[in-house]
Amino acid sequence: MANFVVFGIPGDSQLYLADIGAGTISPLSVPAGSDLGVADQLRNAGATIIKGVNLAIAVGSTAGAGSGRLDDAAAGGRLDESAPSGRLD
Repeated sequence: MANFVVFGIPGDSQLYLADIGAGTISPLSVPAGSDLGVADQLRNAGATIIKGVNLAIAVGSTAGAGSGRLDDAAAGGRLDESAPSGRLD
């Protein structure tokens, strides 16, 4: 099992390192030109990059996480609010 997770949050250019064993989160400096640096540039441009994690959900509070309820947008499975039309144009 992995003991560390690197993550970033949309709107925040900082990457963070979570140490699962110690229960800590720290800002992470990323070497320019490294694979992680390239991935960081891509995610800051809007890409979503997932490797070695099978569930990640951003929640607005610890109460939201503790209740087990997900935000409607995260749990709904719909990409937009329009009715499906079958049209491609």
